[in-house]
Amino acid sequence: MVITGFSELKTKLRDLPPKTAVVAAAHDEHTLQAVFAARRDGLIRPILVGHREEILSIARGLGEELDPGQVLDAGDDAGCAARSVELIRSGAGAMLIKGMLQTGALLKAVVNRDTGIRASAVMSHVAILDVPGYHKLLYVTDGGMVVAPDLEQKRHILRNAVDFCRFLGYDRPKAAALCAVETVTPSMPETADAAALKAEGSQGDFGPCLVEGPISLDLATDAGAARVKGYHSPVAGDADILLAPSIAAGNLLGKSLYGLAGGEMAGVVLGASAPITVNSRGAAAEEKYWSILICAAMN
Repeated sequence: MVITGFSELKTKLRDLPPKTAVVAAAHDEHTLQAVFAARRDGLIRPILVGHREEILSIARGLGEELDPGQVLDAGDDAGCAARSVELIRSGAGAMLIKGMLQTGALLKAVVNRDTGIRASAVMSHVAILDVPGYHKLLYVTDGGMVVAPDLEQKRHILRNAVDFCRFLGYDRPKAAALCAVETVTPSMPETADAAALKAEGSQGDFGPCLVEGPISLDLATDAGAARVKGYHSPVAGDADILLAPSIAAGNLLGKSLYGLAGGEMAGVVLGASAPITVNSRGAAAEEKYWSILICAAMN
């Protein structure tokens, strides 16, 4: 299965039961707009953690009903994060949504050795993009967590992304290990990493998937460019996953596809016992909604 856009994914979720979502620092209008929209669409049952009276006031202003038992009072960022993570750890929630708190504060609670919910050696971020100029969703990783991944970290990042796509229903995701060139070049160590990942993928190390690399962005997403350059690969022009060589490359790629290219974006952090949305505090309600949608799709 391939997902062409967020609207298609939303349609596929129509008959699934809602998931319990814990919202950390829920005292934010944009976050609550997204959460209530997801609740109306049957995607989630929210538990709201944060400044209780402020949450109830925002909900009233939005015309939304809240069961008082759905709202749990917590103080500062650290308190909101700790209480939210504990709810996930105890099994009370199946996904974690970041509200009006700093990403670092939330992730500090997530990775705490004694009380956190880290489940993988490497946690990574995936930006999911619905771009007008591309024929299906793109999954860009990692533009938000691992600054300069070595080969072992790239293995984990790729595995997280491939497993994520399979959670969403992909049978054999196509992954492109992006580089500036298509040949192994000593002065560009990321090209050797890309070639190693391709070899490991062909041996089945990442499960059912196709891994190509080194491959440039144009060849990964434009079949016509691949034909002109004589680059033959089933991933060329049809990549699902774009594995960036560094956090800078992944961040720039995701934001350019979202901003300049007019795409819609969702984001999720993988490698914990539950998916986590970490949208910017200034993100629009729609972007936060799409992130909730993606997390709700994981089964």
